[in-house]
Amino acid sequence: MAEKIIGIDLGTTNSEVAVVENGRVTVVDIMPGHPILPSFVGLADDSSILVGEPAKNQYVLYPERTIKSIKRRMGSADQVELGDARYSPQEISAIILRQLKSVAEKHLGEPVHKAVITVPAYFSDAQRQATREAGEIAGLEVMRIINEPTAAALSYEANHQDHKKVLVYDLGGGTFDVSVVSIEDNVVEVLASHGNNQLGGDDFDAKIVTHLVDHLKNHGADPTTSRKAMARITRAAENAKIALSDQPYVRIEEEYLLDKGGMPVNLSTELARYDYEAMIAGYIDETLEAVHIALKGANLTVSDIDEVLLVGGATRTPVITERLEADLNLTVRAEVNPDLCVATGAAIQAGMLAGEDVSAVLVDITPYTFGTSALGERDGAFYPYQYVPIIHKNTPIPVTKSDVFYTVVDHQEQVKVDVYQGEDPDALNNIPLGEFMVENLSKAPANNPIVIQFALDLNGIMNVTAREKNTGLEKSIRIDNVLTRYEEGELQTARQRISRLFGGEEQIAGKTEDVSEHQRMVQARALVEKAERLLDKAAEDDREEIINLIEAIKDALSSNNLDALKEPTSALSEILFYLES
Repeated sequence: MAEKIIGIDLGTTNSEVAVVENGRVTVVDIMPGHPILPSFVGLADDSSILVGEPAKNQYVLYPERTIKSIKRRMGSADQVELGDARYSPQEISAIILRQLKSVAEKHLGEPVHKAVITVPAYFSDAQRQATREAGEIAGLEVMRIINEPTAAALSYEANHQDHKKVLVYDLGGGTFDVSVVSIEDNVVEVLASHGNNQLGGDDFDAKIVTHLVDHLKNHGADPTTSRKAMARITRAAENAKIALSDQPYVRIEEEYLLDKGGMPVNLSTELARYDYEAMIAGYIDETLEAVHIALKGANLTVSDIDEVLLVGGATRTPVITERLEADLNLTVRAEVNPDLCVATGAAIQAGMLAGEDVSAVLVDITPYTFGTSALGERDGAFYPYQYVPIIHKNTPIPVTKSDVFYTVVDHQEQVKVDVYQGEDPDALNNIPLGEFMVENLSKAPANNPIVIQFALDLNGIMNVTAREKNTGLEKSIRIDNVLTRYEEGELQTARQRISRLFGGEEQIAGKTEDVSEHQRMVQARALVEKAERLLDKAAEDDREEIINLIEAIKDALSSNNLDALKEPTSALSEILFYLES
């Protein structure tokens, strides 16, 4: 059996290790259920070495004996102090790599001697050589140094045979870079890169920290004089940032943060996603400028790019996807865990070097967008059925997302929540999944916030909850099989087709052939959505016919001509049946 080669993402803020097992990539847990190792090295009180989370935890209290972001010094002649000794950047990086090597060995149950390690595309030869030396100091033969955007593209596009040009938008904890990448016949090439190695999610945290410190100062307390208080505020800020990726508000509570005149000072405040996004807007602007500089460097325009791949934990901030989609009008993909996709790609490359068959990374995702409707603006006028996506298609599942909506009139006593599946900005053109009323609201003035939460599990069960924020009044609905519920029309067509092969039409006990107009329209829309998803799989001749049938169905739906639906839906079902078989 060939010797295992591990893949390592040696990051500025966090690092990971992954390995190919039985053709699949496993990102190895550092601790149970937690595959991320913070890139921190420190000395404990007893002078023993701390690596990862323990070192990170002591950083704010004891920065003089903790080292972070050593990656920024790679390739330089700098020395860093740790206790009474001075170390090169390669030696500190080797401590992190040695920890990852040990974790991989424990997982595999065998020694590990070889690795593929990733570096930013902008790393110089000196920085790459320093990374190779760090690996050797850690006891690893570095089989290959590969660019992080190359690794990310591999994790998204393993076994991809077509030609694509993608934009890899990588926003980690401490660095940002964007790369234009060409993929052709499993060959991945970085055409251009640009970025800022002093910008990342840590800067987002710092904005929240400043906001919290200002809040305390406004209430007569200054936490900046206490290391312990600032350590707690920093951790609370990071947790708040993470929570705001999935919910519109977060409460930040830290009891007994300070002592003032013999009395405890508690931190208790709420932060809205809207306000947080305003804090970081300047940083997002800077990343978008970098996108266009990278495109210019590759002599390409936005129209030459097929899609955007998100890398780095900070990309979970929803406004990043929104701004990218609005600015570029491109599909933004985030179905591979943005924290882990570089390590995953490194392991894919390692597996290939070891002669293993490596399959594409499989992720459970929702193929549909789910959302609700709200009052919005359409063609210059108010429109009550503006579609508001809550869970976007290609989101990994299970997933829970929420957003906030507001009542529109004073003393409003109830709200209706409609649940839809689809992509159209007009909710009425999407597929209705369910509805419910939230009654006995608190008769508050207009703009009373109502938080809507969508929770989708692996079995396709959706729980939708509406909660009046100020009172906690709550109502919910459970919708089963949202990932497959509109396949019934196609199933019925196939059932009848097979029945005819046996000499007759199928008679289903207790059922008639009368299908409601609503059902027929729902089934037709679902068929169109499925056809559009499978279009890339179709041969050239079939593709043209599928497009024509889709247009015919859409025309019939827009004119409410149900008779005109029968022939194209039947023909399209037939094609899709053979396309999937």
